[in-house]
Amino acid sequence: MTRKLLTLKETAEILSASHAQVYALVRSGDLPAMKMGGRGQWRIDPDRLSEYIERSHQLTDAWVRQHPMSRATSDDTGAEPQPH
Repeated sequence: MTRKLLTLKETAEILSASHAQVYALVRSGDLPAMKMGGRGQWRIDPDRLSEYIERSHQLTDAWVRQHPMSRATSDDTGAEPQPH
């Protein structure tokens, strides 16, 4: 069975990220990808993308548990609340 591999652009759309962010994930090895064809264009297996998303959820869940939000923090930037 032939499976459609995703381009960086398609992957960026799925992740709601920029092309540059996806390229950085690929080049860092965080998001497994392969080079295809004579021009060496990057392609991403949808199963690998799903695994990356699941790992990201797990890492985020762990971070949230380790860094509970105080009542004084009202935004989602991760910044510590500033004294008034």
